[in-house]
Amino acid sequence: MNKYILSIDQGTTSSRAIIFDHEGNIVNSSQREFSQLYPKPGWVEHNPDEIWGTTIGVIANVLGVSNIQPEQISAIGITNQRETTIIWDAKTGEPVYNAIVWQDRRTSSICDGLREKGYEELIRNKTGLLIDAYFSGTKIKWILDNVEGVRKRAENGELRFGTVDSWIIWKLTRGKVHVTDYTNASRTMIYNIFDLKWDDDLLNMLDIPRSLLPVVKESSEIYGYTDSSVFGANVPISGIAGDQQAATFGQLCFEKGMAKNTYGTGCFMLLNTSEVPVKSKSGLLTTIAWGLNGKVEYALEGSVFVAGAAIQWLRDQLRLIDTSADSEYFATKVEDNGGVYFVPAFTGLGAPYWDMYARGAIFGLTRGSRKEHIIRATLESIAYSTKDVLEAMEKDSGLSLKKLRADGGASENNFLMQFQADILGIEVERPLIVETTALGAAFLAGLAVGYWKDREELKKIWRCEKCFQPNMIEEDREKLYAGWKKSVDRVKNWEK
Repeated sequence: MNKYILSIDQGTTSSRAIIFDHEGNIVNSSQREFSQLYPKPGWVEHNPDEIWGTTIGVIANVLGVSNIQPEQISAIGITNQRETTIIWDAKTGEPVYNAIVWQDRRTSSICDGLREKGYEELIRNKTGLLIDAYFSGTKIKWILDNVEGVRKRAENGELRFGTVDSWIIWKLTRGKVHVTDYTNASRTMIYNIFDLKWDDDLLNMLDIPRSLLPVVKESSEIYGYTDSSVFGANVPISGIAGDQQAATFGQLCFEKGMAKNTYGTGCFMLLNTSEVPVKSKSGLLTTIAWGLNGKVEYALEGSVFVAGAAIQWLRDQLRLIDTSADSEYFATKVEDNGGVYFVPAFTGLGAPYWDMYARGAIFGLTRGSRKEHIIRATLESIAYSTKDVLEAMEKDSGLSLKKLRADGGASENNFLMQFQADILGIEVERPLIVETTALGAAFLAGLAVGYWKDREELKKIWRCEKCFQPNMIEEDREKLYAGWKKSVDRVKNWEK
C-alpha cells in the first residue's frame, strides 16, 4: 500500500490540501476560497468555522479524487497564514469572535500606547519584532477588552487562544490537543524567542491570562493524532510552520547564509542565520526559522510592500498590458530601461527605509521613452527593492549571500529572475516544485515519522527548474543601482 504525506496550507484567502509522494511530487490538490469580512475600514476578519469547514472540505475532496484512503496518509503537516488570531471556548470549541486577520489595523491605537509607554526596546529585545498591529498580541487584548464577557471567561480558564495552526489541530483532534510551534509563537509579540517561552512581562503588559495559551512545540514532532470521527483514521499530525518559514524549509535553505524570496503581491525574504539570532539595526525582523531535533534556528525577515502589485497596477490602472505575463514580453522588446526608473511606493517604503510618507513616482522620462521602458522599469523595481532588503540582511548578519531561491507567482517571469541575478551578482534558483510552502510543511511532518530519513534525503528531492546566472559586469550593476538609489531619495517624505 503506497503511503503519502498530506499538507494543509491554510492561507489568507483560501484553504488548500495537497498530497505529496515520497519523491516530493504533487499527487493531487484541492482548494476552496472563503469569505473576507470587512466590518469597518481597516478591519479584516475571517469566520473560524468557515476556515475549518473549507479545510476539512478540501481534505475530503483531495482524498476522494485521488482515491487515497485516510490510512494511506503517513502524516499531516500544517502551514498557515501567520499572526491571525482566534479565541474559542475550551469545552464547546465555539469561537467567541471572528478571527482577526494579520492585515487588520484596529489595534494601531493599542500599539501607539505601548510606544508612548516606552515598551519598544523591551518588545524588540524579547521577541525580535517591532510594535505593530500586524502581530497577535494586541489582537488578543482587543478581543478580551471588547467582546462582552470574554475577559472574565478567559480569567476563569474557560477559553483558548491560537493562531490558525492551533485552531485546525484542535478541530482535527476534537479538542484533545492545544499546541503551536516555535515559528507561529514567534509572531505573537508575547513569546520570548531567546528564552523560548511565553513571556510574563509581555503577558502582564497586555493583560493576557496564561491559561489561554497553547503549548509551544518543535516544528517537526508528533503533536497528536486525528480523531477517526473527523478524518476517518488516527493519523499523526507532525509538522507545523508559519507560511514564510515553511517556504524557507521547502526551499531547503538549511545552511547559514541561504535565503529565499517569495515574489507575491509583495516580497517576503528570509535569511537563515542558523542557531544565532541576529538583532537587526535596519528595521528587519528577527524570527524563528524552525525548531527541529532539539535545536532552534533563526532567520532575518524582511518584506517589500509592492512587488507583483506593481505589475497588476500596469495591467489594471494604466492598462499597458492585458495580462501579468505580458510584462515579460514587453520588457524584452527594449535593450535597457532607457534611463527610466519606477519606485512603486504606493503605501510608503518598507525595509530598510521605513518611510510611510514616501509615494510612487516614475523618473528619467524623455521624448524617446516608450511603454516598454516603463514596463521594464516596473519589473526592475522589484529586483532593486529585493537588493535593498538583502543588502540590509547582509549588513546586519555579517553573512554573504550564497544564492537566492525564488518562489511565488512573479518568479515565473524569466526577465525578472535574470535581472535579479544580474543586479545581485549571485545565482537565482527557481525550483521545479513551486508549491514550496506546502512542501515545507510536508517535509517537516514526514521527518517526524521517518517517512524521510533526514535533511540530506530531502536535498535529493529538491530540483532546480531553472538557474539564472549573473552575466552583468560590476560597472553596469553599480551604475543601474545608483540610479535606483537616487530615485528612492526623490520619493522620500513626499506626503510630509
